[in-house]
Amino acid sequence: MSELSPIPPSEDTSDLSSLSISIARISEKISLIEDAVRNLNQNRAQLEGKIDEAQKRVQRILSRLPDQSDGRQLNLLGEVATPNNPEDDNEPTTH
Repeated sequence: MSELSPIPPSEDTSDLSSLSISIARISEKISLIEDAVRNLNQNRAQLEGKIDEAQKRVQRILSRLPDQSDGRQLNLLGEVATPNNPEDDNEPTTH
């Protein structure tokens, strides 16, 4: 079983300095990654909300659809539809 040995006192200070610089650089990268993950989580939450709203709109539209056995024309936009008058269809048109 090997044990970790402490840094020997004769170790060059430039090695410790470069180690400190490396640790600082890694700390900065970790901080950037944490920020990116936080932003991704916020974006995901916003997108999930938008997806939920869209699903509700689709369900609302689907609930307005008539049964397949219903022969009436569907008006999804809620606009007033003028009924077709069969008598008007037989009139000759002039162009």
